[in-house]
Amino acid sequence: MRRERLAAIIRGRDARACVRAAMVLVEEGVGLIEISLTTQDADRVLREVVHEAGDRALIGAGTVLSAEDAERARDAGATWLVTPCPGAGLDAARGTGLPVLGGALTPGECAAVMAAGATAVKLFPASLGGPPYLGALRDPFPDMPIVPVGGVDAEAAAAYLTAGAVAVGVGGPLLGDAPHGGDTAALRERARAFLAVCADGAGT
Repeated sequence: MRRERLAAIIRGRDARACVRAAMVLVEEGVGLIEISLTTQDADRVLREVVHEAGDRALIGAGTVLSAEDAERARDAGATWLVTPCPGAGLDAARGTGLPVLGGALTPGECAAVMAAGATAVKLFPASLGGPPYLGALRDPFPDMPIVPVGGVDAEAAAAYLTAGAVAVGVGGPLLGDAPHGGDTAALRERARAFLAVCADGAGT
């Protein structure tokens, strides 16, 4: 997360389009890609993207809510897992031995997620408080690795990185309609823009 600074989140209703979108991101140099388990035929999408990406990107699985979710994601080849909140999904994800980005919003949830063994906190939905809220969390938790997710556009990404985020997780503002069969050329342009923002923020 600290090295890549950008995690792309794919959630779509067209499995083939999701695979294509993922590979566009890989081709553009996005090194962290999360496939949400709410995606149509998510297991197949995960397997295909893991196979096609090879060692060019680390492919994770998101929206892990249960032991079944964690196991199917691991079996499909995911190398990291993401949960939307504390609870059974986080415990199950940790049980796989894979790195886990654990979802949290409040200070108490953030502390609980890290105490449960998460690798980093997924601050979600980050848009509720924005970069100022992340900045406030840095006061009691200066060393906590936090990744804002939810409503993060390119401008917000820069602000979050300046406020101390180790990386940003980006879905719709980056992917657009590509996971539903939409424009992949526009996706390439957005990927380049986000990567530029994250490279600029690498020294913050």
